Amino acid sequence: MIESIKGPSDLVGLTHPQLDELAQEIRQFLIEKVSKTGGHLGPNLGVVELTIAVHRTFDSPKDVVLFDTGHQAYVHKILTGRAEGFDHLRQRGGLAGYPSRKESPHDVIENSHASTALSWGDGISRGFSLTGQKDRYVVVVVGDGALTGGMSWEALNNIATAKDRNLIIIVNDNARSYSPTIGGLAEHLSTLRVTQGYERFLDWGKEILHKTPVVGMPIYETLHGMKKGIKDIVAPQGMFEDLGLKYMGPFDGHDIGAMEKALSIAKHFGGPVLVHAITEKGRGYSPAIADEAEKFHAVGIVDPETGIPVTNGGTQWTKVFSEELVAVGKERLDIVAMTAAMMGPTGLDEFQKLFPHRTIDVGIAEQHALTSAAGLAFTGLHPVVALYSTFLNRAFDQLLLDVALHNAGVTIVLDRSGVTGDDGPSHHGIWDLALTGIIPTIHVAAPRDGARLRETFREAIDIHDAPSVVRFPKGAVAKDIEALERIEGIDVLYQDKNRDVLLISVGALANLALDVAVQVGREGIGVTVVDPRWVKPLSPTLLAMALAYRSVVVIENGIRHGGIASSLSEMFRDAGVATPIHSIGVPLEFIEHSKPTEIFQDLGITVPDISRSIVEWHSLLKEEMQPHEDESAFRRPLH
Repeated sequence: MIESIKGPSDLVGLTHPQLDELAQEIRQFLIEKVSKTGGHLGPNLGVVELTIAVHRTFDSPKDVVLFDTGHQAYVHKILTGRAEGFDHLRQRGGLAGYPSRKESPHDVIENSHASTALSWGDGISRGFSLTGQKDRYVVVVVGDGALTGGMSWEALNNIATAKDRNLIIIVNDNARSYSPTIGGLAEHLSTLRVTQGYERFLDWGKEILHKTPVVGMPIYETLHGMKKGIKDIVAPQGMFEDLGLKYMGPFDGHDIGAMEKALSIAKHFGGPVLVHAITEKGRGYSPAIADEAEKFHAVGIVDPETGIPVTNGGTQWTKVFSEELVAVGKERLDIVAMTAAMMGPTGLDEFQKLFPHRTIDVGIAEQHALTSAAGLAFTGLHPVVALYSTFLNRAFDQLLLDVALHNAGVTIVLDRSGVTGDDGPSHHGIWDLALTGIIPTIHVAAPRDGARLRETFREAIDIHDAPSVVRFPKGAVAKDIEALERIEGIDVLYQDKNRDVLLISVGALANLALDVAVQVGREGIGVTVVDPRWVKPLSPTLLAMALAYRSVVVIENGIRHGGIASSLSEMFRDAGVATPIHSIGVPLEFIEHSKPTEIFQDLGITVPDISRSIVEWHSLLKEEMQPHEDESAFRRPLH
């Protein structure tokens, strides 16, 4: 049936038995396709029926459907005619792993950072209201996890004040914090609460009782409190209705008919309504159900029958950090681990098993995490905050003014720094070096291998009067690279007898830098490769080294603008060092999803490209150093 679905309108004529058949087919389709490409499988298996009900009730793209975080948008892509693209999901030229405006008019936001969709919904629905587009609806599908983010509640606080918006919020609750309320009474009360007659009755009763002297107000408060108490027993709507939002549910999110009925009622209410749906993450796929920790939230390439990864990618950077954190936790009682809803992905799960009372998951709330960490540091503890690099962007103000300004001894471990690939522009961790570079007092380490990750992490947690950062990339860690010597903290990895180029390698690009040195050496150009290990603050020793070479080249897996080469260039200018410096890194642009190797090829961060550039720069430098014949005729000997 999937082949016949070219758009949401193709769902309208289907019977409910056909819809159930379609839902089962979509699940099998997702398991087959995502197991071959990797992606977010568990969340999408849980929203099949819910998404069908949304597209049967609303008219996308005239009605705007927004997904927060976008992890569960694969079913939406299928129902909007993009099933054929799943063979190349998250691959170059194929479907993005998240909603994307470039793909379809049915996608409005590329929202792969959580807790943002409600703010988008507030703005779009407000815009429709202000421009007189009364016949357009906005539907926001938000997971219960995204509601742990403060931005969601800022949005809800504003949405609740709007009484004339065509805005429906679907809370996709797959954590089973509540059980679905089944039965006619619950359905009747939910329907009753979202009718204008019910609203008018409440307003009339309030007005009449308020006019009744002496006993009127006490009676109203008693009746209102009793009503609310009865409803709280039937359904957990209290906190939402306290905000002023109309609440419906909870409903079985896998019952297409029930969801359609609920959404239709909400659609015709004439104001913001919150519809609470209970779903099962990973539904219909036994390996996902058996995965207690993640429910196959995100998977690589796996066997579709067993869910077991097809290949072993080697020891991951995250595992090395996880092991060292546990070792440090055994030695130091002041170490506290913290993350923002990423316990397993950041490697804190092993620490949590041993030290549950010293492990904190704040939910999707990076801003809170950083400021809370500053508070922990004030009490004498040393928090280690583990995040994906891209999510540090969300907490820059807190890092700057709550942590750094207060000289808080907080260590931030940034996983997936640099180019990450498959998840697209919002997930590349290419901004952290530039962002941290403008923070006074901060210390930033970029280890080149597992041994240096362990080493710099231990050095970081010994810093008690300033924030420290340790960054590493996504994927498998390469074999350790031993230094020829260490000069005041800077590791010399390769040295030619000729001192032509000082090649500064930042982090895990060391192997690339070593291959470049060998390649360029074949052209008669002597290269010395050094790894500063700590790139913020930059060591003054680099200045002394630079004076001995004709040029300096910096290779970094981050944006060039404001990156390490930029900071080094400023350092050179301040010290009056005239040695030319060249930067190789990521340009200031949003990079679409592709394999990291493909992206590096596009950016020219490969051995042949860098070697060619160094040879050309060196040739130009030699030409500049040779005086022209007419210039030599006018020169006088220097005394």
